[in-house]
Amino acid sequence: MTDDKVKRRLTTVLCADVYGYSRLMEADETGTLEALRRYRTAIARLVERHDGRIVNTWGDAVIAEFASVVEAVQCAVEIQQEISGQDSDAPQANPMRFRIGINLGDVMVDGSDIYGDGVNIASRLQELAEPGGVVISSSVYDQVHNKLSVGFDCLGQRPMKNIAPLTSYRLTLGGQAAGPGRSPIEGSTTLSERARAPRLDDRREPSSAMNVVSDWLAKLPRPVAAALTVSAFLIMINLFTGHKIWFHWPVAAILFSVVLRMALGHRPESDSRTER
Repeated sequence: MTDDKVKRRLTTVLCADVYGYSRLMEADETGTLEALRRYRTAIARLVERHDGRIVNTWGDAVIAEFASVVEAVQCAVEIQQEISGQDSDAPQANPMRFRIGINLGDVMVDGSDIYGDGVNIASRLQELAEPGGVVISSSVYDQVHNKLSVGFDCLGQRPMKNIAPLTSYRLTLGGQAAGPGRSPIEGSTTLSERARAPRLDDRREPSSAMNVVSDWLAKLPRPVAAALTVSAFLIMINLFTGHKIWFHWPVAAILFSVVLRMALGHRPESDSRTER
């Protein structure tokens, strides 16, 4: 008897798609096709480097799968850097930009093809990404957020066609993220430009005392940094505006509220579950 049972597996799916492909083809069919072929070759090389495989190339899209979630995300970042780097070497009037979505999920296997929600979600996440950007599902975020030197902006639960809303995250490098609707060309928002930012900073002169303080505050939790900044401001006002000392009362109240907030925010997990 033939075993007709559908085979399934858990895998990481990467979906890359050209932003505004129809518009690019209308403007320059030959140039757009040449660029697509060149970028697909680069994508295939990077996918292979990260132990992934190309599943399909539908139209202007590329579907790939990876056994490792971390490798998939690293590959996505390198793809965007590679494409942005090629555009910088040869500026074009209408540069080609890819949007990438990554999902970790269960898929159905049919020979070398994969199907199901695991693939569909990756495709929908790609639609949420900005040109030159990467968006990942919460299942991917859970696996990589403490393993990669990139940042993540939570996009919340966005509605997606024929897919139940799920929490997604946008990748950022250098602590910066493009705002909603911003072009990645504006204000150094592409992944490769953000990746180069730390190297440019390394060439600068030793930072001043103000920069040292700013860097130190940036490493602290946001509520603590804000409380210390406000406290220092109140102390300076008191010292430069009068002889009577009054700053200790508001400063004490601010620091107490921050300590209380931090303590409540780190309650045991069992207490949080009980409240829910």
